[in-house]
Amino acid sequence: MNLQLSWFLAQRHLRRRTTQNLISVLGVAIGVMVLTTALSLTNGFIDALFSATIKAQPHISLESWQKDYGGTKPDTNLEQRLSKNKDVVAFAPYLESFSLLSRRASKGRGGAQAPALLYGVVPLEEAKSLNLNADDRKRLETLPVNGILLGRDIARTLSPLPGDEIYMLLFDGFNLSTSKVAKFVYHGSYTTNNYQIDNVIAFVNLQKLQLEKKSGVNISGYHVRLTNPNLAPKLANTLPISPNPNSGSEFYGRPWQDAYRNLIDSMTLQKQVIGAVLVLILIVAAFGMVNVFLLTVFEKTQEIAILRAMGASAKTVQNIFLLEGAVLGGIGLILGNILGLLVSYYFVIFPFRLPGDLFFINALPADPRVTDFLWVSAVSLIATLLAAFIPARRAVGIEPAKIIR
Repeated sequence: MNLQLSWFLAQRHLRRRTTQNLISVLGVAIGVMVLTTALSLTNGFIDALFSATIKAQPHISLESWQKDYGGTKPDTNLEQRLSKNKDVVAFAPYLESFSLLSRRASKGRGGAQAPALLYGVVPLEEAKSLNLNADDRKRLETLPVNGILLGRDIARTLSPLPGDEIYMLLFDGFNLSTSKVAKFVYHGSYTTNNYQIDNVIAFVNLQKLQLEKKSGVNISGYHVRLTNPNLAPKLANTLPISPNPNSGSEFYGRPWQDAYRNLIDSMTLQKQVIGAVLVLILIVAAFGMVNVFLLTVFEKTQEIAILRAMGASAKTVQNIFLLEGAVLGGIGLILGNILGLLVSYYFVIFPFRLPGDLFFINALPADPRVTDFLWVSAVSLIATLLAAFIPARRAVGIEPAKIIR
């Protein structure tokens, strides 16, 4: 009965101040819309950034403990486990070498040099373990024995023409005194739109690099591509049996998340900061209802006093304003979620364009997630109820005898 009375009076109050209530609802709705849209855009940016980051990077690198000292022989048992694992899409052996690339001066063109991280690969297998675009994938698959495929920014530095000879100074681990010069033919370039990759990594044929480095059949490890990149941390420890040099395995797993830990942490922090700032904006919008409710309390002071004198409990009076807050907050919440969903899916269909020279990605897509909408809704509802609680406590504190006198 008390709740029915509270609800009846709450409805009367809501009908009286239509304009103020509408402004309060719009404040909450806009706050929810902005927060959900910003989170959707942040999710899309992070996903697109990570996708671009691992285009020319494997999900897992199974690296030899002797990688810096010439590598180790291929592990047939490990290869069999990789072949049978349902979460592994592809894997490819590689030999790693730091090198200094150079193009000699020719008629009308000066020479150029650029450092590079060289990967000796089996072209067809390596193409399956990476996520390059169709044209770059074809260039890698058709990489000749004496060819070299450069990252876009390395190619810009060296400015080679098709068929130009690229000379490289190969470093033998940490022993610079045994470095040697090898010659390759420029086959083309690839791009991931990630400067940290395009300016560092180049591909050559595995057997050719093994021959030049006189490393026999040794490899530095395996590049592994998974069905789901998020499985990398778990599988990195189980695929090579154990990440311990005393386990008997010649390889240890290194997930792509470890290689880009700073990037992941910074993106996570960025999302948290954006969320915190926008939550504060949402709380400010929700507390805009406090003024409306306090004004109602002032106007209805005598009515509240009479109501209390007639036997209404403090809880009944308090529930009037809490119900008003719940109604206004609920309407604003529903409207804000609808608007946020519509705006988010607009950016899904029409991503915001970004300058390609400044970012790893060319567009800013949106990725609306149910979990984001749920926690935004929870925060919004709690904020509106807290906003309604302040005038509700003030109304409860009215002394009937003093007001009636």
